Amino acid sequence: MKAEVKKEINIPLFDIREVGTVKDVRRGIARINGLPSCIYGQLVQLSNGVKGIVMGFTENDVMAIILGEDQNISVGDEATSLAELISIPVGNGFLGRVVNSLGEPLDGKGEIASVDAYPVFRDAPGVMEREPVIDPLSTGVKIIDLAIPIGKGQRELVIGDRQTGKTSICIDSIINQKNSGVVCIYCWIGGPQIALKKIIHTLQENNVFKNTVILSASADTSAAEQYLAPYAASALGEYFMYNGRDALVIFDDLTKHAWIYRQMSLLLERSPGREAYPGDIFYLHSQLLERAAKLKKEKGSGSMTFLPIAETLQGDITGYIQTNLISITDGQIYINSSLFREGFKPAIDMGFSVSRIGSRVQYPAIKEVSSGLRLEYSQYREMLRMTKLRTRLSDEAMKKMRRGETLHEILMQPNNCPVSTPEEICLFYAFSRGVLEPLDPGSLKAFMSEFFAYLQENDSALAVLIENKKDLTPEVKSGLDKNIAAFFRSLHERKK
Repeated sequence: MKAEVKKEINIPLFDIREVGTVKDVRRGIARINGLPSCIYGQLVQLSNGVKGIVMGFTENDVMAIILGEDQNISVGDEATSLAELISIPVGNGFLGRVVNSLGEPLDGKGEIASVDAYPVFRDAPGVMEREPVIDPLSTGVKIIDLAIPIGKGQRELVIGDRQTGKTSICIDSIINQKNSGVVCIYCWIGGPQIALKKIIHTLQENNVFKNTVILSASADTSAAEQYLAPYAASALGEYFMYNGRDALVIFDDLTKHAWIYRQMSLLLERSPGREAYPGDIFYLHSQLLERAAKLKKEKGSGSMTFLPIAETLQGDITGYIQTNLISITDGQIYINSSLFREGFKPAIDMGFSVSRIGSRVQYPAIKEVSSGLRLEYSQYREMLRMTKLRTRLSDEAMKKMRRGETLHEILMQPNNCPVSTPEEICLFYAFSRGVLEPLDPGSLKAFMSEFFAYLQENDSALAVLIENKKDLTPEVKSGLDKNIAAFFRSLHERKK
C-alpha cells in the first residue's frame, strides 16, 4: 500500500482592521472618518505611532483625544482601530517610581517590570463584593484621627482655598503609613512640575517614597493624560487591593481634572451646561470615586481609600464641582482660610468637617479620649468671639476658656510631623484628666514632644501594651497616671 502523503497548506494570516483618515486636528482632538465599528473608549493608532482614545461621535466622524503631542499629526494621516481598550501595566515594581498616565516611567530609572495590565476604566466592586468599613486608617493628623476619623475603604474629600495646607495634610497621611504596610499612590493632576519635585523630595526625606507610587500628569502634559490620570491611579490601586493589600490614593486635585474635562468636552462639541461643564460631569467623578472599597475575605480583604482634593474660591463650598464631590464622598475635611491666617495649622474647621463613617473606625482608646472634643472646641471658639466683644465671662466660663486654649494648642501640628496612634492616646488621655490646663506654654510643649519617649524609656511594657491593644483598660489608665505624675516631677526638677 502506498503511504498517504499529507501536504501542509500554509494559509496566510490576515489582520483585519478598520482604517480611517484624519480629517482635522486641534488642541489634542482628532476628527477621524472611516471607523464605523469603533466603540467609546477604544484605542486608535495613528500613522506616526501616537495613540488616541475614542471619546465622541458625530454623524459621520469619530472624535479621539490624542495621548501625547499632536504636532506631527496631519490631515490625511491614517488612523487604525485597535481591538483593545485603554489599560495600564501594574505590579510591585511601580513602588518608588514616578510614572505618567500610561504607566511609562518619568524618573529616568529604566523600564518597570509589570505583572499584568488593568483597564483604566473599570466598574466599581459590587455590593456583594464589599464589607463595611470598620478598620481605621490613621493619618497622623491629630484633629482628623480624633474628630474626623477615616476608615480603610472610605472616600474623604479634602476641600479648601488654594495655599491653605490641603496637600500637606495628604502628605502627612502618606508619611504616617511608613510602617503600616499601606501602599500610597499620589496622583498629581494639572499642577506645576516644581511643586511635584518638592513633594517627592519630602517623601524621600521621610523615607516613605519606596512605598509610594507617584503618577504625574502635570500642567505641561496633554489634556488626555490629565484626564486619564485619576483613573490610571485607581487601576494601580486596584492591583494592590485585589491582591489583599491596603492602598491609599490621593487625587491632587479633582477641580483641575474637571477643568480639563470641560475643555475637552467643548472641543468635542458637546453641549455646555451649568458653568459650561458638560451634562455628564457628575458621572465623571462618581464612576471614579465609587471604586474605593473594602473587599470581603473571599476577595482577599484588600481595601482602597481615596483622599480627593478639591479647591474652593474664597471659601465657597457651594460651587458646582465642590457640591458634586461632597455628595459623592463619605465626608469632607474643610480647610478654613481664616483659621490658617490666624496661625491654627492644620486649619481644619471642625464645624464644616464631617466623617459619615464616624467613630466606628476608631480604636477603643481613641474613641474614649475623643468623646466631646468637637463640642468643647466649638464652645471655646464661641467664647473666643464673645471675649473679642469684651463680654465679661463667669469663672466657670473662664475655666472652659482655659481648657479650650489648651485643646487649641494640642491640636496644632507642624507640617510633615505625623503623630503615632499611641502618642495620640497618651496626649489626649492626659487632656481628658485635666492635668494639662495648669501648665505654662513651655511645659505643655515639652509634654507633647517628650512624654511618649519618656514612657518608652521608663515603662516600655506599658508603651508596648498601648501600641498593641489601643485600649484604655484600668491597668493602662493607672500606669499612665503614674508616669504622667513622674514626668511632671522630672520636668519640675529640670526647671530648678
